[in-house]
Amino acid sequence: MGNYNQTSTDFILLGLFPSSRNGLFLFILIVFIFLMALVGNLSMILLIFLDIRLHKPMYILLSQLSLMDLNYISTTVPKMAYDFLLANKSISIIGCGIQSFFFLTMACAEGLLLASMAYDRYVAICFPLHYPIRISKRVCILMITGSWIMGSINSCAHTTYILSIPYCQSRAINHFFCDVTVMLTIACIDTTVYEYTVFLSTTLFLLLPFIGIAFSYGRVLLAVYRMNSAEGKKKAYSTCSTHLTVVSFYYAPFVYTYLRPRFLRTPTEDKVLAVFYIILTPMLNPIIYSLRNKEVIGALRRVTQRISPVKM
Repeated sequence: MGNYNQTSTDFILLGLFPSSRNGLFLFILIVFIFLMALVGNLSMILLIFLDIRLHKPMYILLSQLSLMDLNYISTTVPKMAYDFLLANKSISIIGCGIQSFFFLTMACAEGLLLASMAYDRYVAICFPLHYPIRISKRVCILMITGSWIMGSINSCAHTTYILSIPYCQSRAINHFFCDVTVMLTIACIDTTVYEYTVFLSTTLFLLLPFIGIAFSYGRVLLAVYRMNSAEGKKKAYSTCSTHLTVVSFYYAPFVYTYLRPRFLRTPTEDKVLAVFYIILTPMLNPIIYSLRNKEVIGALRRVTQRISPVKM
């Protein structure tokens, strides 16, 4: 740690990769995952934009999920890769604030958006006749806008706090990005009260939406169980299992990390869990939704045929 003691205002991100062959292998793997996430989410956004049959609330919400995932992974991985390649782990306090702001905005907004997607499926399966009224395009836009705005407000409050408190010790952040809770460990003031606000935010933007999603899918599974149509059951189970897979990968490590007291957390465990909700989830989402969704696969075929060159 001695090499990181600085008198400047810059922070030091200790990173994810060890200085060994294992570190190089992890670096290549993370970059590969990043590129897959980049291509997958961009493709999903373009596909939904280009195919008019996907201009439905469910897919509009899905396109926003891809946009959030795209911003989410781009907030952390490029900086992490840059630090590893150039062996320059410093980041300015302003840079740290910007990274923290976008990370928290995406994290909270995605948590709320996933809850909106669960509500969309709940209404579609349990109240199919009311679906056009309850989930109109106007309602869909309101849910999306609300997710972005609430995520931004929450993020702005936390970012303002971490930029205003004094820091001491080595100014070394034992993580691969500017995580608010990890930055508190190098603060020169007592942050106990603020840690309660982190707990409150995690409860409001992650735990409560997760409980809402669990309740929605409990009702959905009950409705599916009562269906007479075997084909309808199969389609409903496929849709629900897809969304529940995404939800589990996102919420479980996130909630487990941020709802635990600081003394129960370790830097290594925090980094491993962060890989799940920051790096793996944005890569898996477009794969899960495209492979398990016949409408998306059909749209991909139509768009591919439309843009492919005409045979001579």
